[in-house]
Amino acid sequence: MIAAFALNAAIVAVAVLIHFEALNMLSIVTPKIPVRHRLRVLIGIFGALIAHVVEIFLFAFGYYFMASHSGFGTLVGWIDNSLMDCVYFSFVNFTTLGFGDIVATGDIRFLTGLEALTGLVLITWTASFVFFEMEKQWKYR
Repeated sequence: MIAAFALNAAIVAVAVLIHFEALNMLSIVTPKIPVRHRLRVLIGIFGALIAHVVEIFLFAFGYYFMASHSGFGTLVGWIDNSLMDCVYFSFVNFTTLGFGDIVATGDIRFLTGLEALTGLVLITWTASFVFFEMEKQWKYR
């Protein structure tokens, strides 16, 4: 249980740091790109989406590691025990869709809840970031 808690905390911390650095970099680099303001907004959105995908893969690696090692629990319903099943499961949890076709059992369940909470916070952070960036870019039309 302690190992699962430590691994979960590390995954969440790294995901938040990735997001912070991605948004920080986008806020510094985007205004310097010599393109029209509309394209700067699109670059910011695509940059944030890439950050989300990286974070989702981070959680997927966590699921894959935990499900592949005894003592953490397993994922019931994953088809071929592949990393791509974990990526799919991570996308469903990060976006809080919760289809239920793959279900976590054991200590791995805590990571699913943390991913849903983290995804919700990071997605709203991105929405706020995009709003402020659009406001800055569109102010100087």
